[in-house]
Amino acid sequence: MKIISTAREMQQAALALRAQGKRIGLVPTMGNLHEGHLSLVRIARKHSDAVVVSIFVNPTQFGPNEDFAAYPRTFEADRARCEQEGVDLVFHPAVSEMYPDGAGVRVTETSLSRTLCGAARPGHFDGVCTIVAKLFNVALPHLAVFGEKDAQQLRVIRRMVRDLRFPVEIVPGPTVREPDGLALSSRNQYLTPDQRPQAVCLRRALDEAERRFAAGERDPATLIAAMRAIIAQAPAAKVDYVDIVDDDTLQPLSGPIVRPALAALAVWVGQPRLIDNTVLRP
Repeated sequence: MKIISTAREMQQAALALRAQGKRIGLVPTMGNLHEGHLSLVRIARKHSDAVVVSIFVNPTQFGPNEDFAAYPRTFEADRARCEQEGVDLVFHPAVSEMYPDGAGVRVTETSLSRTLCGAARPGHFDGVCTIVAKLFNVALPHLAVFGEKDAQQLRVIRRMVRDLRFPVEIVPGPTVREPDGLALSSRNQYLTPDQRPQAVCLRRALDEAERRFAAGERDPATLIAAMRAIIAQAPAAKVDYVDIVDDDTLQPLSGPIVRPALAALAVWVGQPRLIDNTVLRP
């Protein structure tokens, strides 16, 4: 496994792999790797000949009051995990490598990124699209794997790829969960022993929406109220948003659910802000 820290060297390595007829799979991460990330690496391995994992805590997707400085940076442990998974290349650049002095170009998606986390975190998806576009240009992947836990991000990246004609296949990876249903997240480590069991309220809320939907409930407001009621039972939980939107447009629904809809929520459980989602399919 090779560690690469410059864009030029990464591009040269990718071009060499392509010249050999190798199919490149990219897994973009911010490090602090857990089983959820490693599941994406395994998916990339199934679909490609060479796997590239990027480890880069991207400053432009954090807001001014968010946890960029405190975000865990665990490169040595991440490198060991990548090596165990048979990763071929790890791209680990400095911020100055990806954002040189005077960098003034951003990639902005103006439709799917305006609701849900986009409304709660202005500018977040500009940062996501910008760094992913840079990674595509640097790693030159044939495919890239993104987790379904970040449902809005997955849809925004697919739209960027479509609109900017990137020759990259976007492969989704299923959400990996703890035995009690909590979605794996690098931010779960911030939960206190008292908060950790309460964090399961996110999955329980989605389970309740799925149960009612399976029983025939199609009114978004009723399902949202049911999810909020579950979350309200956790004293440490504070809702950022709970919503049901069209799965294609991510716009709020104006009537009964008659086509696939995304039930998505973001909840602070103490310090960490956690997200989760499920798709309701009529």
